Amino acid sequence: MTALIWCPFPDEDRAAAVATQLLDEKLIACANILGSLRALYEWNGERGDAREVGVLFKTDASLLDRAVARIAELHPYDTPAVLGWRCDAAAPATTEWLATLKC
Repeated sequence: MTALIWCPFPDEDRAAAVATQLLDEKLIACANILGSLRALYEWNGERGDAREVGVLFKTDASLLDRAVARIAELHPYDTPAVLGWRCDAAAPATTEWLATLKC
């Protein structure tokens, strides 16, 4: 089974650094770093408006919890938004590719 993780980062360099670390640790097979996003949010009772980049990480479902925890650990924000879910459907070749991550 496959899994995806979504997480915004303050900039592309820090997103790439975390993605590279997870690739090195074999917790993900791929990270798509998306272009500039505008984040409108409320945090600690205050409204904010910031530029971020989003990252979509691809992994095997058996590694989801470990990958989410590791992203949160490496992330530059004190309280990053790291959201992961198991996918209901994926192309067979994608499932096979991500299954190669299993230890």
